[in-house]
Amino acid sequence: MEYEFILYEKMRQGVLITLNRPDQLNALNEKMRVEMDQAFAEAEADPEIRAIVLTGAGRAFCSGADMGRERAPTSWPSGVPEGMAVGEHIAGWRNRDGTGSKRLQRMWELNKPVIGAINGWAMGWGSWFAICTHMTYASERAVFAQPEVRQISNTHFMWTLIAGFKNALRYGLTGDHIDAWEAKRLGLVNDVVPHDELIDTCFELVERIAMVSPDSIAINLAIATRGLDLMGLNNAWQLNAELSGMVHSSVREEWRRPMEEAARERGAKGYIDVRDTPFQPEPFGPRSKPREDTENPT
Repeated sequence: MEYEFILYEKMRQGVLITLNRPDQLNALNEKMRVEMDQAFAEAEADPEIRAIVLTGAGRAFCSGADMGRERAPTSWPSGVPEGMAVGEHIAGWRNRDGTGSKRLQRMWELNKPVIGAINGWAMGWGSWFAICTHMTYASERAVFAQPEVRQISNTHFMWTLIAGFKNALRYGLTGDHIDAWEAKRLGLVNDVVPHDELIDTCFELVERIAMVSPDSIAINLAIATRGLDLMGLNNAWQLNAELSGMVHSSVREEWRRPMEEAARERGAKGYIDVRDTPFQPEPFGPRSKPREDTENPT
């Protein structure tokens, strides 16, 4: 199968799937999301592939949802796009968030392990894809965050499941950055490795997995993932999607309008500057100290 926005490379008894929009920090557009679904299905059906390694091209793993897409002007004070009924607006968010949640859940429920090789920025949706991998290894350059909560958006329950209730709230309510070592302390990643050794480290694990019967791997993976489902995770996935639609629809003019006006004047960078400047310096990562390069990921 040919792909436009990902790279699919079979190697070392596994496959390396690379998000490949480096100039956009691997921001997720709809075509990339569909291609990821297709790539996971292809890997799952291939008996030569024993595990999947997921990474990003360039300096980001994934900067989140693509903020460069066209949007209708907002009607204030409702926060609803011009020409759209309130009910239509809410239904649209519910459908989008439901589809997105199902995509994360689909990766989580694969019968072959997915190993995250988090090579750089993992922001918003990127952080969710990162922590929903079954095992996760971070480059020393990795940074995790959910900055979208600052613009009236949602966190994700998987942060709560993996990092714990109090840690998830500390970062899910502020959008603050977490560097690789803080992510390890919280349990979001298995380990932090030198950047140049990241992919090799992940494929060493693939090769060890490949020494075990594929049936054992599939069943033992299901023991973990489906066991959590029986404990209520499946309900949490569904509630997450439903409440995400609600928070996206809860736009308040005094919080969102300055960002949208900055975006009209200076594009995505203006939007992000207005959103994130009050939170500087971040507690961890490159934004925790002044630097000359002020370009922010989404």
